[in-house]
Amino acid sequence: MLGVYDYTVVLTYVSVLISMGGMLFSLNGCPKMAVVCLAVSGFCDMFDGKIARTKKNRTEVEKRFGIQIDSLADIICFGVAPSLIAYRMGMNHIVGIAILMFYVLAGLIRLAWFNVSEEIRQNETEENRECYQGLPITSMAIALPILVVFRPLLEREFIIALHALVLVIGLLFITNFRLRKPKKLGQTIMVIIVALAVLRGLHVW
Repeated sequence: MLGVYDYTVVLTYVSVLISMGGMLFSLNGCPKMAVVCLAVSGFCDMFDGKIARTKKNRTEVEKRFGIQIDSLADIICFGVAPSLIAYRMGMNHIVGIAILMFYVLAGLIRLAWFNVSEEIRQNETEENRECYQGLPITSMAIALPILVVFRPLLEREFIIALHALVLVIGLLFITNFRLRKPKKLGQTIMVIIVALAVLRGLHVW
């Protein structure tokens, strides 16, 4: 069969399946479960790279496949899925749709740029990347659940905040700046945020 199916990519595949579920939840009027799926996909993405690197004898094809499949999964999980969720939450007019279109395009451009730069980098060194260039697309899996957690406090301002969040994050995808990758403490905080979003999502807004 074509493709790679070992443990190095299983979390990436699971993340895509969860995101598909989230999009279907969103289409069927269940935004809380859609956000839960987005948060869980983000949780999977936090660890898929670490798991892949535990296999020391990966072939060059497996490494390159990993880079490609991760980015292809990311545009589904953290590009298209949150856009659909945001659309169903109220970004369904001309301005909101324009922002969502820009968001997905910016995410796609960022991921393509990452694929090119990462292949070049891996040909030059085997060291792990210490900094992101631009904001990673996976950050929406944290940002949107946080906004939803605080939705009761925002009330009518939630829709404005949602528009601003999607637009700013889309701009940061393609802005050239260096962002240091989080250490263990930062990762722990992100896990807690994801857990809170999941717990919040299991209740009616």
